Amino acid sequence: MSRAPRLISPDDHLQAPAHLWQTRLPARFRDQGPYVKRMTGTAYDAGGGNFRFRETPDGVLGDVWHYDGKQVPIVKIAAAAGFYPRSSVKFGPNTFDEIREGCYNGTARLADMDQAGILASANYPNMFVMFAGEQFSFASDKPLALECIKAYNDFVIEEWCAGTGGRLIPMGIVPLWDADLAVAEAHRLAKLGFKTISFPEAPHRSGLPSISSCYWDGLFEAIADADMVLSVHIGTSPMTLAAPDAPAAVAHVGASYYVMHCLMEFLWSGVFVRFPHLRVSFAESQLGLVPYTLDRCDFIWENIVIDGVATVDQRALPEKPSHYFRQNCYVSYFRDPVGLEMTQHIGIDNIMFETDYPHLDCDWPDCLTEAEQMVAHLPHDAQDKILFGNAHKLFRLDIKEPALA
Repeated sequence: MSRAPRLISPDDHLQAPAHLWQTRLPARFRDQGPYVKRMTGTAYDAGGGNFRFRETPDGVLGDVWHYDGKQVPIVKIAAAAGFYPRSSVKFGPNTFDEIREGCYNGTARLADMDQAGILASANYPNMFVMFAGEQFSFASDKPLALECIKAYNDFVIEEWCAGTGGRLIPMGIVPLWDADLAVAEAHRLAKLGFKTISFPEAPHRSGLPSISSCYWDGLFEAIADADMVLSVHIGTSPMTLAAPDAPAAVAHVGASYYVMHCLMEFLWSGVFVRFPHLRVSFAESQLGLVPYTLDRCDFIWENIVIDGVATVDQRALPEKPSHYFRQNCYVSYFRDPVGLEMTQHIGIDNIMFETDYPHLDCDWPDCLTEAEQMVAHLPHDAQDKILFGNAHKLFRLDIKEPALA
């Protein structure tokens, strides 16, 4: 990378290192805590992005997480940075030796970021922990799960982000099975200096209370009061629209539709009326669906009456849904040329570019070059906001933007 890093990515991923829980869990939990074993076999999707491992003598060597009666492999599509071409990247499994050290080591990640033009990066957990920590929140042993969540968060702030000058933005996870425990962990994370907390896109699809239920209001309030960000990633709840026998491409193309459902629930739920300072970052939302969603929501808010009853109580939602979107919501993309032609219908202040390192969609090491080409048709101030300024403001970063070459 010949130029100074410029991008701030709101959606990258951290692969938990093999030592994490074996060194950080209290001694009494370590025998039951997650550990890695190198095995020979195959990886498969057990449904909903839940990757599993099947041991076979003629399989592939891979590092496999063992926890809660499950075997979860490291899959190459989730640690694909540096593998070329994309079409050659097999599903998995693979070992820590085969993936870039930047997937799990903060110092190595900074070097990869420098090479790709990434100035700062917020990292969701990767496939074992799952993007909102679902691996632990839905585990059977809840006392152990809570300790695993705390150990992960402590690793993030004490090892992963330490010494990076704020370039690695600390993102935490919370126990989703108990709202009071989630609030308590959110308060702890705020004191530790976390900038954001990951949350599932549709908790009701996982058997949890919905966004509209007010069950999560204590958590939303804690996050808003601490000026943290609620980060929402696709695939944090079961993706159930596609037929079981549909080609895999259906789920890949349709993933961002789930984000729009999540966005609508936030807009209509009154969350932003109750917590006007809550900010939500939607990862991999892409852009093209946003203008339709906002326009349709506003039309419904203004016009639709069924049997003499309005579909929304405007006393509870006094502004149009698009008002709350532009006040509280941020959407991000890694590739959406059509959406970038409609930025005036979304709002330049609400759009961010993400790199998705180290997943298969990532353009590493050409992230900055690709990002600049995508926005080259926009005014310079709009380019600056999308690539740097909006994420800088959202996460309250102290990092200065480098001078443009």
